[in-house]
Amino acid sequence: MLVVITGIPGTGKTTVTKKALKELADEGIEYDLITYGDIMFDIAKNVRLVNHRDEMRKLNAKQQKKIQRLAGSKIAQMAQEKNIVLDTHCTISTPKGFLPGFPEWVLRELNPDIFVLIEAKPEEIAIRRDKDKSRDRDKELEDDIRLHQELNRSIAMAYSIFSGCTVRIIQNPQDKIDIAVGELKNILR
Repeated sequence: MLVVITGIPGTGKTTVTKKALKELADEGIEYDLITYGDIMFDIAKNVRLVNHRDEMRKLNAKQQKKIQRLAGSKIAQMAQEKNIVLDTHCTISTPKGFLPGFPEWVLRELNPDIFVLIEAKPEEIAIRRDKDKSRDRDKELEDDIRLHQELNRSIAMAYSIFSGCTVRIIQNPQDKIDIAVGELKNILR
């Protein structure tokens, strides 16, 4: 099974996912967590296009498409052998506009079973991003954050049309992570 977990930076998608997978592992339910961006970064770094992960979104569209294709192929091979939770983004905000996380040719190859969007209130996301000093993130206004989440919902439904996967939205409000973790565990069982 291939489950795709998405959410814009600051929603807590990785934190929710890791906690849910740990708790499921304690129950004997195993998934491998793969981060699409890590695989793309490894590919881009190996061909000397970037030195830091946050430089990825500033590559030109042609370079990003090539890296997406190579990463998608690698992940599809992995998903044939085991249950995978793929941590990624529906859309990537670039200097020239939004880029789909999964172009049609990558989506068809991956053929996910479930698409999960982790969301939070725009004001909570802005605060979380400001507190996260481990990343070099662009500043966005709450209206821009809201727009990005709305675009993700639309793109997720379009992905569903191409792949036949279900789409689920989980809210991750501040200080209530256990609710979001519980919802994700129910999906993955």
